[in-house]
Amino acid sequence: MRLTRVRVPELAAEMTLSGSEAHHLSVMRLGAGDPLLVFDGRGREARAELLTLDSLRATLRLVEEMPGTPETPQPVTLAVALLKGDKLADVVRAATELGVASIQLLVTAHADVRDIGANKLARLNRIAAEASKQSRRAVTPAVLPPIPLPALSWEGQAYVAHPYVHDLLADQLHWESPVTLLTGPEGGFSEAEMEALLARGARGVVLGPRILRAETAPVALLGAIAATGV
Repeated sequence: MRLTRVRVPELAAEMTLSGSEAHHLSVMRLGAGDPLLVFDGRGREARAELLTLDSLRATLRLVEEMPGTPETPQPVTLAVALLKGDKLADVVRAATELGVASIQLLVTAHADVRDIGANKLARLNRIAAEASKQSRRAVTPAVLPPIPLPALSWEGQAYVAHPYVHDLLADQLHWESPVTLLTGPEGGFSEAEMEALLARGARGVVLGPRILRAETAPVALLGAIAATGV
Protein backbone atom coordinates (compact mmCIF):
# COMPACT_ATOMS: atom_id res chain seq x y z
CA MET A 1 0.00 0.00 0.00
CA ARG A 2 1.32 3.43 -0.93
CA LEU A 3 1.44 5.59 2.17
CA THR A 4 0.41 9.23 2.35
CA ARG A 5 3.49 11.46 2.59
CA VAL A 6 3.55 14.83 4.37
CA ARG A 7 6.16 17.41 5.25
CA VAL A 8 6.76 18.25 8.91
CA PRO A 9 8.73 21.18 10.39
CA GLU A 10 11.16 18.72 11.97
CA LEU A 11 11.32 15.07 12.97
CA ALA A 12 10.46 14.50 16.64
CA ALA A 13 8.92 11.83 18.83
CA GLU A 14 5.58 13.64 18.45
CA MET A 15 4.81 16.07 15.63
CA THR A 16 2.00 18.54 15.02
CA LEU A 17 0.64 19.61 11.65
CA SER A 18 -1.75 22.44 10.89
CA GLY A 19 -3.04 24.31 7.86
CA SER A 20 -2.92 22.68 4.45
CA GLU A 21 -1.05 19.54 5.54
CA ALA A 22 -3.64 18.75 8.26
CA HIS A 23 -6.45 19.54 5.82
CA HIS A 24 -4.89 17.17 3.26
CA LEU A 25 -4.93 14.31 5.78
CA SER A 26 -8.57 15.09 6.58
CA VAL A 27 -9.50 15.04 2.89
CA MET A 28 -7.75 11.66 2.57
CA ARG A 29 -10.12 10.39 5.31
CA LEU A 30 -7.29 9.08 7.45
CA GLY A 31 -7.90 8.14 11.06
CA ALA A 32 -6.07 7.43 14.30
CA GLY A 33 -3.58 4.60 13.88
CA ASP A 34 -3.08 5.03 10.14
CA PRO A 35 0.56 4.89 8.96
CA LEU A 36 2.22 7.82 7.16
CA LEU A 37 5.53 8.85 5.70
CA VAL A 38 6.96 12.18 6.88
CA PHE A 39 9.95 14.25 5.77
CA ASP A 40 11.47 17.51 6.99
CA GLY A 41 12.64 18.98 3.65
CA ARG A 42 16.28 18.83 4.78
CA GLY A 43 16.98 15.19 3.97
CA ARG A 44 15.41 13.29 6.89
CA GLU A 45 12.48 10.94 6.43
CA ALA A 46 10.55 8.60 8.71
CA ARG A 47 7.56 6.34 9.16
CA ALA A 48 4.93 7.80 11.44
CA GLU A 49 1.51 7.01 12.90
CA LEU A 50 -1.45 9.35 12.98
CA LEU A 51 -2.61 9.94 16.58
CA THR A 52 -5.34 12.58 16.26
CA LEU A 53 -6.87 14.53 13.39
CA ASP A 54 -9.44 17.20 12.72
CA SER A 55 -9.72 19.67 9.86
CA LEU A 56 -7.32 22.13 11.55
CA ARG A 57 -4.75 20.02 13.36
CA ALA A 58 -3.06 16.62 13.29
CA THR A 59 -0.68 14.96 15.72
CA LEU A 60 1.72 12.24 14.61
CA ARG A 61 4.00 9.80 16.40
CA LEU A 62 7.41 8.97 14.94
CA VAL A 63 7.76 5.22 14.41
CA GLU A 64 11.07 4.74 12.59
CA GLU A 65 13.51 7.05 10.83
CA MET A 66 14.45 5.95 7.31
CA PRO A 67 17.32 6.75 4.95
CA GLY A 68 16.48 9.77 2.81
CA THR A 69 16.38 9.54 -0.96
CA PRO A 70 19.84 9.92 -2.54
CA GLU A 71 21.01 13.41 -3.50
CA THR A 72 23.73 14.49 -5.93
CA PRO A 73 27.31 14.06 -4.59
CA GLN A 74 27.70 17.86 -4.52
CA PRO A 75 24.89 20.44 -4.23
CA VAL A 76 23.52 21.81 -7.49
CA THR A 77 22.24 25.39 -7.62
CA LEU A 78 20.04 26.54 -10.48
CA ALA A 79 20.47 30.27 -11.17
CA VAL A 80 17.59 31.19 -13.46
CA ALA A 81 16.49 34.54 -14.85
CA LEU A 82 13.07 35.89 -13.94
CA LEU A 83 10.48 34.75 -16.49
CA LYS A 84 7.06 36.01 -17.50
CA GLY A 85 3.76 34.53 -16.41
CA ASP A 86 3.77 31.17 -14.68
CA LYS A 87 6.90 29.84 -16.37
CA LEU A 88 8.95 30.05 -13.17
CA ALA A 89 6.49 27.75 -11.45
CA ASP A 90 7.11 25.08 -14.11
CA VAL A 91 10.88 25.52 -13.76
CA VAL A 92 10.77 25.27 -9.95
CA ARG A 93 8.63 22.15 -10.07
CA ALA A 94 10.89 20.36 -12.58
CA ALA A 95 14.11 21.53 -10.89
CA THR A 96 12.93 20.14 -7.57
CA GLU A 97 12.13 16.78 -9.14
CA LEU A 98 15.54 16.76 -10.85
CA GLY A 99 17.48 17.29 -7.62
CA VAL A 100 18.60 20.91 -7.25
CA ALA A 101 19.67 22.03 -3.78
CA SER A 102 18.58 25.66 -4.28
CA ILE A 103 17.11 27.95 -6.91
CA GLN A 104 18.50 31.47 -7.20
CA LEU A 105 16.36 33.92 -9.16
CA LEU A 106 18.22 36.48 -11.28
CA VAL A 107 17.53 39.96 -12.63
CA THR A 108 19.12 40.21 -16.08
CA ALA A 109 19.42 42.78 -18.86
CA HIS A 110 16.91 41.23 -21.26
CA ALA A 111 14.38 40.02 -18.69
CA ASP A 112 10.87 41.44 -19.11
CA VAL A 113 10.35 40.88 -15.37
CA ARG A 114 12.42 43.00 -12.99
CA ASP A 115 11.15 41.73 -9.65
CA ILE A 116 8.56 39.49 -8.00
CA GLY A 117 6.53 40.15 -4.89
CA ALA A 118 6.71 38.34 -1.59
CA ASN A 119 3.49 36.45 -2.33
CA LYS A 120 4.79 35.03 -5.60
CA LEU A 121 8.09 34.05 -3.97
CA ALA A 122 6.17 32.28 -1.19
CA ARG A 123 4.09 30.49 -3.84
CA LEU A 124 7.22 29.30 -5.63
CA ASN A 125 8.52 27.88 -2.35
CA ARG A 126 5.20 26.11 -1.78
CA ILE A 127 5.47 24.63 -5.28
CA ALA A 128 8.97 23.34 -4.43
CA ALA A 129 7.63 21.77 -1.22
CA GLU A 130 4.76 20.10 -3.08
CA ALA A 131 7.10 18.83 -5.81
CA SER A 132 9.45 17.29 -3.25
CA LYS A 133 6.49 15.57 -1.61
CA GLN A 134 5.10 14.18 -4.86
CA SER A 135 8.50 13.07 -6.19
CA ARG A 136 9.31 11.32 -2.87
CA ARG A 137 12.33 13.52 -2.36
CA ALA A 138 13.43 14.22 1.23
CA VAL A 139 14.95 17.63 0.42
CA THR A 140 13.01 20.75 -0.54
CA PRO A 141 15.16 23.36 -2.33
CA ALA A 142 14.83 26.98 -1.26
CA VAL A 143 13.73 29.45 -3.93
CA LEU A 144 15.79 32.55 -3.16
CA PRO A 145 14.75 36.19 -3.81
CA PRO A 146 16.01 37.68 -7.08
CA ILE A 147 19.41 39.36 -7.21
CA PRO A 148 21.18 41.19 -10.07
CA LEU A 149 23.26 38.86 -12.19
CA PRO A 150 26.57 40.62 -11.28
CA ALA A 151 25.83 39.92 -7.60
CA LEU A 152 25.69 36.16 -8.16
CA SER A 153 28.62 34.29 -6.66
CA TRP A 154 29.33 30.59 -6.70
CA GLU A 155 31.62 28.01 -5.19
CA GLY A 156 33.18 25.38 -7.42
CA GLN A 157 31.93 24.90 -10.97
CA ALA A 158 29.57 27.12 -12.95
CA TYR A 159 28.06 26.29 -16.33
CA VAL A 160 26.01 28.65 -18.48
CA ALA A 161 23.74 27.68 -21.36
CA HIS A 162 25.43 29.11 -24.47
CA PRO A 163 24.02 28.60 -27.98
CA TYR A 164 27.30 29.27 -29.79
CA VAL A 165 29.71 26.79 -28.22
CA HIS A 166 30.19 23.06 -28.80
CA ASP A 167 31.10 21.79 -25.32
CA LEU A 168 28.67 19.38 -23.65
CA LEU A 169 27.93 19.55 -19.93
CA ALA A 170 28.55 15.83 -19.53
CA ASP A 171 32.10 16.24 -20.85
CA GLN A 172 33.00 18.92 -18.30
CA LEU A 173 30.99 18.14 -15.18
CA HIS A 174 32.71 16.48 -12.21
CA TRP A 175 31.64 15.91 -8.61
CA GLU A 176 34.67 17.30 -6.79
CA SER A 177 32.96 20.62 -5.97
CA PRO A 178 29.49 22.25 -5.94
CA VAL A 179 27.77 22.99 -9.24
CA THR A 180 25.93 26.12 -10.38
CA LEU A 181 23.89 26.13 -13.59
CA LEU A 182 22.89 29.45 -15.19
CA THR A 183 20.14 30.09 -17.73
CA GLY A 184 18.89 33.37 -19.14
CA PRO A 185 15.53 35.03 -19.89
CA GLU A 186 13.48 34.92 -23.08
CA GLY A 187 16.02 37.11 -24.86
CA GLY A 188 19.00 35.24 -23.45
CA PHE A 189 21.90 36.78 -21.58
CA SER A 190 23.25 39.92 -23.20
CA GLU A 191 26.65 39.76 -24.87
CA ALA A 192 28.16 41.78 -22.01
CA GLU A 193 26.59 39.47 -19.40
CA MET A 194 27.89 36.36 -21.14
CA GLU A 195 31.38 37.81 -21.46
CA ALA A 196 31.38 38.75 -17.77
CA LEU A 197 30.25 35.27 -16.71
CA LEU A 198 32.92 33.57 -18.81
CA ALA A 199 35.56 35.99 -17.50
CA ARG A 200 34.58 35.02 -13.95
CA GLY A 201 35.15 31.35 -14.69
CA ALA A 202 31.78 30.06 -15.84
CA ARG A 203 31.96 27.62 -18.74
CA GLY A 204 29.63 27.76 -21.71
CA VAL A 205 27.80 24.54 -22.62
CA VAL A 206 25.56 23.74 -25.56
CA LEU A 207 22.08 22.25 -25.16
CA GLY A 208 21.76 20.84 -28.65
CA PRO A 209 21.31 22.15 -32.20
CA ARG A 210 18.17 24.22 -31.49
CA ILE A 211 17.49 27.41 -29.55
CA LEU A 212 15.48 26.44 -26.48
CA ARG A 213 12.83 28.48 -24.73
CA ALA A 214 13.84 30.12 -21.47
CA GLU A 215 11.73 27.69 -19.43
CA THR A 216 13.08 24.67 -21.34
CA ALA A 217 16.81 25.43 -21.02
CA PRO A 218 17.09 24.88 -17.24
CA VAL A 219 15.24 21.58 -17.50
CA ALA A 220 17.54 20.50 -20.33
CA LEU A 221 20.64 21.32 -18.26
CA LEU A 222 19.34 19.43 -15.25
CA GLY A 223 18.22 16.56 -17.47
CA ALA A 224 21.79 16.25 -18.75
CA ILE A 225 22.89 15.68 -15.15
CA ALA A 226 20.05 13.24 -14.46
CA ALA A 227 20.98 11.28 -17.57
CA THR A 228 24.37 10.49 -16.00
CA GLY A 229 22.52 8.38 -13.41
CA VAL A 230 23.69 10.48 -10.44
